[in-house]
Formats: sequence, C-alpha cells, structure tokens
Amino acid sequence: MPAHTRSAWLRTVAQHLLVLAAAALAGLALGRPWALLALAALGLLAWNGVRLYRLLQRLESRQRLPPGREGGAWDELDRLLHQSQDDTRNRKRRLVEMLRAYRAAAAALPDAVVVLDRNSQRVQWFNEASTHLLGLQYPADIDAPVGDRLQPLPIAHWLASGRHAEPLLDAPSPLDPGLRLSLKLIPYSEHLWLLVARDVSKLMRLEQVRRDFVANVSHELRTPLTVVHGYLDMLDPADQPDWAPILAEMRLQSQRMTQLVEDLLTLSRLEAQEAVADESVPMASLLSTLRREAEALGQGRHAVTVEDAAQADLWGSIKELHSAFSNLVSNAVRYTPAGGRIAIRFARDDDGGATLSVQDTGYGIPASHLPRITERFYRVSTSRSRELGGTGLGLAIVKHVLQLHQARLDIESEVGRGSTFSCHFPRDRVHARDAGPHPNTGATREQPRIQAGRSL
Repeated sequence: MPAHTRSAWLRTVAQHLLVLAAAALAGLALGRPWALLALAALGLLAWNGVRLYRLLQRLESRQRLPPGREGGAWDELDRLLHQSQDDTRNRKRRLVEMLRAYRAAAAALPDAVVVLDRNSQRVQWFNEASTHLLGLQYPADIDAPVGDRLQPLPIAHWLASGRHAEPLLDAPSPLDPGLRLSLKLIPYSEHLWLLVARDVSKLMRLEQVRRDFVANVSHELRTPLTVVHGYLDMLDPADQPDWAPILAEMRLQSQRMTQLVEDLLTLSRLEAQEAVADESVPMASLLSTLRREAEALGQGRHAVTVEDAAQADLWGSIKELHSAFSNLVSNAVRYTPAGGRIAIRFARDDDGGATLSVQDTGYGIPASHLPRITERFYRVSTSRSRELGGTGLGLAIVKHVLQLHQARLDIESEVGRGSTFSCHFPRDRVHARDAGPHPNTGATREQPRIQAGRSL
C-alpha cells in the first residue's frame, strides 16, 4: 500500500477513535457513557453510509467531481477514482486516435482492403480503393456476402480454403475485365480475415511483353538452329578424324540449344494459356510410362519403384501433366548418383485431393535455394546442371502446368539425403477410375493464376 494511502487510512481510523473517545468521556461526565457511545457510533455509521451513497451515485452517473482535500480514506478513494477515470479517458482517447490513424492509413492505401467475417464471409469494412478496384459500395455492401458482391470472380472455392488459400496472382476485376488484380487472403484473428486486392495491370502488360519477346526470339532461333543442326549431321567425322571431337561438341551444343528453344516455346505457350482441357487422365498407364522413362534414362543405374495407392484418375490435360511429371522424374534421375533410389507415388489426401510425389536419394538442395528453385534458368549448381544437360526451365514448366490445374508444388529436400517433389491436386480434379467422361470433356475453362506451394 502506498504511503499516502496508508496515511489517509490511519487518519480516518484516528478520527473515528477520537469521536468515540470524546463520546465516551462525555457519557462518563453525564453518567450515561454507553448511550452516548452508541449515538456516536450510529453517527459515524450514518456519515460513512452517506459517503458510500455519494460514491455509488457518482459511479452510476459517471460524474467527474474533483476529490476532497480533507485527507481521509474517503477523500483518498475519491482521488484514486478520479485518477482512474482520467487514465481511462486518456487511454480511450489514444485508442480512438490510433483507430482513426489506422483507418485513415487503410483508406489512403492504393490497394483494396476488405475486412471479412471468417464464418459468414460477409463484408465488415472496406477502404475507398475497394470501390474503384472491386466495385464495393458503402453502405450497401456492408454485411453482404463477398462472393456475391465480387461476381463474376470465381472466389467462392478460394475463400473456402481459408488459411490455406494461395494468392491469386492474376484475376479480372469485377468492374473491368481489362483491369487485372492480385488477390491475397490474410487471416489476422480468429473471426476476421483481410482480403487485399492490388492492381497489377501494368505488371501483367510488362509480363506479356516479356512473354511475346521470348516467344518471338525462340521462333526466330528455331530455323537457323535447324539449318546448323542439319549441316552438322551431314559432316562425317570419319572424313576428318582430327575434327571428330570438335564436331561431337558442336552437335552436343546444337542439340542443347535446340532443346532450350523448345522449352522456351513450351513455357511461353503455358504462360499465355488460361484454360485447360477437362479430359480424364489415366494415372495407371501414366505411372507405367513414367517408370519406363526413368529406367530408360537411368540405364539401369537406379532402383525405380512406382506405387499407385490412390486408385483414382485426374481431370486435366494428359499432354501437359505427362510433361510436368516427366520433368520431375528426369530431374530425379539426373541428380541421383548411380545406385540411388527413385520412388514415384500417387496417393489420396485427407481432404479428398491427390498427390503425385517423386522422391529420390540424390544430392539434395540447400534450403536457401528452395524459394527460387522454380524460377526460369535458376540453377543450384551451374556446372552440374550443364554437365547433366539441363536447360533450367524444367521446374518452371512444372509450375505453370500445375497452375493450370489449380495444383501446387511442394518441395522437401536435405543435402546429402535427397529430395521429394509433391504435386498436390484439389478434390475437384480427382475422380474414381472408370467414372465416365467429365461433363465438360473437350471444353476449357478459365483458371486464375495461383501461386503454388512454397517454391514460388
């Protein structure tokens, strides 16, 4: 107890004892000590009752009266109460100022910010940019389902993913399809989510210019490379034995350049593609094909195992998925020393989806390289990649194929122990075998570009 509080308490006790002592002396003088002592006690009780009543009335009416200056316990209580009220008011004032500052900052952001209720997915608040980018109107859209207000954006399934929702990197604005948005869902409390939309139209235009440039250059290189490759094939090393190593190296580099151009063209086509055919992908035969390719590429130097635990097939493009899976398998063969093991497994997930994983016992990838491993031309070891014939575009192709199928790529690796590349497909991409044709077989549907896995 602080010294001034203890002093006020002792002063009040001393005053009460002094009143009782004076009443007792007066009673002795009059010959009725107990009567006067009782009257003094009742008087003190009444006085304390009045002070208590005033205190309760003051709390009920929330009055801010200055504390008394007599120095007793009741005055000390008034002082503490007055101080507590001042602290509470100052704290509320600071909180209100902070809230206004945060709201002003959110309102001034060029990005659209929408606060959503986690359970109902209803709009709780949004800033001014949400009106220009998403078409939300105040107050009509407050407490409205965000999925209905953002039509025709296909975000209902995306919102249902909650904490596991991957960012939508390129989606059309509900107001103007020519306005491209990047959407991100951020859970920031148990009951509220934050939906952030950013205008990436300029970035998408620049990306399109880059894709067009790469595609055009690749097309222009294809013809001269074909000519060079043809003339090299016409040269017989037997005619000029001294030129044999030179011709062999020229053929090797010509083939590598041709493969690089083909991969660039494939990547450009995938990046420009926004739709995927809904056809049944027979995973049993595809797994058998992957096994034959791995054994042929490894030439018997690796132990290749295939496990079909899912007993299901996928909806998608057979050609694109075969290309993606084949890239993963060929990487596993290239980067696994002789005598190593390569395991290809296709299994169901707990959420109804399916995962195809390629596990090897190869060199492994340092953790610092994993975030960038799917970038174009990114190499963990430049010398090893060139020695093994890689172009640096295989995983970038895998990433874009999976994006077209709303799938994600997860990578786990440990140096010296090997790597596991897992392709996770959502539930609506998986179906039972012999389930018949998909209702939209032969059709294509536009897919938002989604960031896939931790590698991206």
